[in-house]
Amino acid sequence: MAKKKGSIVYKCSSCGYTQPGWLGRCPQCGEWNSLEECISDPNAAMPSLHADGTAVKIKPVPMSKIQMQDEGRISTGDVEFVRVLGGGATLRSAILIGGEPGIGKSTLLIQTASEIMKQNKTASSFRVLYVSGEESASQIKARAVRLSLSVESMEILCTMRLEDILDALDSLNPSVVIIDSIQTVYSVQAGLVPGTVNQLKYCANELIGWVKERKSVLFMTAHITKDGMIAGPKSLEHMVDTVITFERNNNDDYRFLHALKNRFGSVNEMGIFVMDSNGLQTVDDPSSLFITKRKNGIPAGIAYVPVFEGSRVFVVEVQALTVPAKSSLNRVYSDKIDTARISRVAAVLEKRAGLRFSDQDIYINVAGGIRLTESAIDAALATALYSARTDIAIPEHTAILGELSLAGEIRPVTKIKERLKAAKEMGFSTLIAPETEHGATGSKATSDGATSVEDIQSLIRTVFKTAISKKK
Repeated sequence: MAKKKGSIVYKCSSCGYTQPGWLGRCPQCGEWNSLEECISDPNAAMPSLHADGTAVKIKPVPMSKIQMQDEGRISTGDVEFVRVLGGGATLRSAILIGGEPGIGKSTLLIQTASEIMKQNKTASSFRVLYVSGEESASQIKARAVRLSLSVESMEILCTMRLEDILDALDSLNPSVVIIDSIQTVYSVQAGLVPGTVNQLKYCANELIGWVKERKSVLFMTAHITKDGMIAGPKSLEHMVDTVITFERNNNDDYRFLHALKNRFGSVNEMGIFVMDSNGLQTVDDPSSLFITKRKNGIPAGIAYVPVFEGSRVFVVEVQALTVPAKSSLNRVYSDKIDTARISRVAAVLEKRAGLRFSDQDIYINVAGGIRLTESAIDAALATALYSARTDIAIPEHTAILGELSLAGEIRPVTKIKERLKAAKEMGFSTLIAPETEHGATGSKATSDGATSVEDIQSLIRTVFKTAISKKK
């Protein structure tokens, strides 16, 4: 059932008398200039409504009269989750977490609830409400007991009906609200079938409107499609303040948290967890996830590159394999690096280095399952492809970075010094990087401890100690 359209009324600020037109004097109490313009709006947030369902009409305010307020944050306990959120969950914000079934969204949120309650146990008014439309209360408690979590004071509500949730919110006034999941919630105002576009937009809007008017935080889990996107209308992601994806790598034990949108922090941060019998645990040495330890040297097709993930640098192993195409059309197989980037780098190698890839199927993988998108990986990717095609291994303890242009130039990338420093600390003694501009004159300089390269030809000569053959 749709809500009625709002109408303009005039209400006396002294006695509450309401009438459709403005008067200089209230007919009921006799006060002058006491009638204020209001709107009868059933869709308005509840705290802004009067008892009779009317709300004061909002008017523009000059920017100079607006005072900035620090909303404050609630620490979620785990350092990896705090990093992805940008320092904790901001009050009056809504956070949407998407991931495939069984990846650990519910585990992450119940662990987060436990840590939040532990940090705020001295505050008697601090409450956490966990709303589940997928599991029973006994299942949730069984998970908490299995993970040895202290959640005795957490309120559990197992329902799919929005009206029940809003009643519980008004009566408990919780500081943290967890909805698991938003696709299961429905309202009789938007139909009886959960998961429809109208249901998602309507229910999410009601819940977000509730936390925006109070010092609370809303966590919502969401299902994803087979393409890995959050299911439902894209407007759902626009409505919330933070959108986080929960992914797993090739090893089923590891989980990655990425922020696709964050109004209160960076979207470049990544959280890394390992799933075990005690739930999601922080990885002590995340850099070891992305490098394969070998006893018999590095095989052909392997290259290392230092990449930035938010505020941290990881040295990542890029793996390449080329085999003769089984048909007249070659193909590129990769789910961790964009196939268009791989095709572009292969085309530059074919044109500038005289190495044919047009008759080869190309397979690219990244150790640890991390997804790479920045241009700093171009030089390492080109080196891995050259190594795989020629079957010549790259020397051990070599890290390569730089952006590759279509003209075959190796261009500088951001934060080269930090990348090279991290590679050195991980034992990479041979560092290859582009020259960087520095100083007021714009003179060129070689990064400390690194061999500089200018183009794809000098890169291959430096790495493989061989001249490029122009034979195609």
